[in-house]
Amino acid sequence: MKAVLFDLDGTLLDRDSSINIFAENQYNKYYKALQHIDKDLYINRFIELDNREMVWKDKVYEQLVQEFTITDLTWIELLDDYISRFCYSCKPFSNLHEMLNRLKNMNIKLGLITNGKGTFQRHSINALEIDKYFSIILISELEGIKKPNAKIFEKALQHLQVQPNDCFFVGDHPENDINAAKRVGMYTIWKYTSGVTCDSADFIIADLKQIPIIMKDFQEE
Repeated sequence: MKAVLFDLDGTLLDRDSSINIFAENQYNKYYKALQHIDKDLYINRFIELDNREMVWKDKVYEQLVQEFTITDLTWIELLDDYISRFCYSCKPFSNLHEMLNRLKNMNIKLGLITNGKGTFQRHSINALEIDKYFSIILISELEGIKKPNAKIFEKALQHLQVQPNDCFFVGDHPENDINAAKRVGMYTIWKYTSGVTCDSADFIIADLKQIPIIMKDFQEE
């Protein structure tokens, strides 16, 4: 096995924890304008509307302002705060750097493919301090294509100069990550996500530290 490609949100970035941290920080920052709303209610509704990042935040904040009758803040101000400050709440999954270091020491090429806004995703990557590990980072907005489009996977493989069957893709989304990568011909590792099932992955992990073990077994075959 020569290479591993990773998803970002929900795979390397613990987005559920990060979004909780951010929502609480935002509530505290704008407490004067939000104090008529119970903190837990604000946080939980924000997370619910976010729908695991399936809804962009302009819609989320428009809905929050309307539902909670927020009058001293606009949804645009809340959105700008999210865009500029979410990175300060970014929390990695356990053993992230240990895992990446082990793979680099095994001479495995590494890449990252993430759907999202260019500057926003780059800030999250920088916050996790993982940029140095990757030979290629593809962000959908900047590439003009996004997962599950095969072309974004193929671009990464071409850059790394590896064949699909010499590469693993690690992700948390059953369709955009796992099934899409399998259609290209890659092996797949699904990062377990509570409340989601994925029967098509070649491997399922609960902890990032399991990835080097899987790679080692493949190299020894």
